[in-house]
Amino acid sequence: MNYDTNDLLELVVEENASDLHIQVGQPPTLRVNGSMVPIDGPNLTPEDTSYLMGSMTSEGAQQQVKTVGGADFGFAYLDKARFRVSVLKAKGNIGMVLRQIPNEMFGLREIGLPDTVRELLYRPRGLILVTGPTGSGKSTTLASMVNYINEHRDGHIITIEDPIEYYHDHKRCIVTQREIGADVSSFAEAIRRGLRQDPDVILVGEMRDLETIEAAISAAETGHLVFATLHTNGAAKTVDRIVDAFPANMKDMIRTQLASSIIAVLSQVLCKRTGGGRIAGFELMVSTSSIQSLIRENKTYRINSDIQTGAKHGMIALDTHLMSLYNKDLISGDEAIEKSQDAITMRQRLEATGAKLKEL
Repeated sequence: MNYDTNDLLELVVEENASDLHIQVGQPPTLRVNGSMVPIDGPNLTPEDTSYLMGSMTSEGAQQQVKTVGGADFGFAYLDKARFRVSVLKAKGNIGMVLRQIPNEMFGLREIGLPDTVRELLYRPRGLILVTGPTGSGKSTTLASMVNYINEHRDGHIITIEDPIEYYHDHKRCIVTQREIGADVSSFAEAIRRGLRQDPDVILVGEMRDLETIEAAISAAETGHLVFATLHTNGAAKTVDRIVDAFPANMKDMIRTQLASSIIAVLSQVLCKRTGGGRIAGFELMVSTSSIQSLIRENKTYRINSDIQTGAKHGMIALDTHLMSLYNKDLISGDEAIEKSQDAITMRQRLEATGAKLKEL
């Protein structure tokens, strides 16, 4: 066998890689600081990938791979790291992607979150959405928020995840962590059951269907602080995505519910940091009476202008935040353009500062 499982996991931890890709026909490949770095070694054979999969996958998950072509789960490597694993089949062969989940929790300031976010975590009820593309650091942000509440408030926190990523100890709060498949059948079922378990805070790993969205909004309305994620870019698109999940005859009702329950939408992207590493760019929308009206009246296209003029409420537009990261030499001008919402305007703003940019 060409590769040893423990050696590969050790390398991921040593190199502080975010991901490990295992695919037939290429060496194991790390993602380090956003770039793909193949290990110096032979290409993986079908036997290699099957062996590596078998060495870290339960019989139940292996059965799932056979029947549906894939499986997702999490596991701990010694006391060094946790991994979220996605097993897949490609051209009839086994492949895997392992995402490293750091053991330590990051402080809100450490990950660059605006101070306004800290104040929102003391709200007794409502919905806080963390959004962004896959791999943008949503799980890390949510874990930091939950950890902050765990250290600074008392109460009962329920997390519902698929799979559980960060493990939370009981600190000032009791923390109940439930995994889809292992502990409960679905997100919606876990939220419904959770409401009978005296929760103060509920974290919904992903609002992936109408039933889950409905249950999460209902929990936020009935006096709980609810965190949830969506794979959307920006506050306006997030509201649209939620409303669009509902049939036409329910859209007005859900707009009204959403307007009254939403506290904030934090959208993020992960940027390559100058000199190595990664840094998050954020957009923060905080609910105001004006934004509530825009949601109710189906005028979400005007939310962006409210964010741009909402600094006194702690709001920040993504492109404004990216520009400030560029001005502090934390990201390059090209990275700011690539991750911006309005690339043309961002390019013009950067060119006005004399930034050296790649030619179009």
